[in-house]
Amino acid sequence: MATSTPVAVKKALPPHNGGIEPWRSLRSEMDRVFDRFSRGFGLPSFEPFWREDIEFSAPAVDFSEDDKSFTVTAELPGIDEKDVDVSVSGGMLVVKGEKKQEKEEKNKNYYLSERSYGSFQRSFSLPDGIDQDKIAASFAKGVLTVTLPKSAEAQKSQKKIEVKAA
Repeated sequence: MATSTPVAVKKALPPHNGGIEPWRSLRSEMDRVFDRFSRGFGLPSFEPFWREDIEFSAPAVDFSEDDKSFTVTAELPGIDEKDVDVSVSGGMLVVKGEKKQEKEEKNKNYYLSERSYGSFQRSFSLPDGIDQDKIAASFAKGVLTVTLPKSAEAQKSQKKIEVKAA
């Protein structure tokens, strides 16, 4: 016999954005202060490390298919070939990369050195009928191209269907 035990249900409080807004306002004001300060001494505009626009995110990927293979293309600007890793594991295609960016600027009034790092990983299920032993990857001009050749069996099983006007 099943018994039911009452469970207390707590009502969630509505979201309150007032806690974050004063910090954003303070950060914005501090940015303006540093910008005004640095311009007075002929320094470059101050760009703090916590700005959201510096984030590095996973690249967009394009997929295409023809009679003999699938092709995966990813634009990876600013990443070197040695910092890209492509592997196949458990029926998944895994693409990993790391971007390292360094900027150094010297002037008689200042010295600026910035470094930023970011990494990504994307995983995709391999389609049925792929010849995993013949998967190939190439990297040229910041574009990664992974070719997933279809097995001979998968190529034979394709059938073109004629479309007739009604």
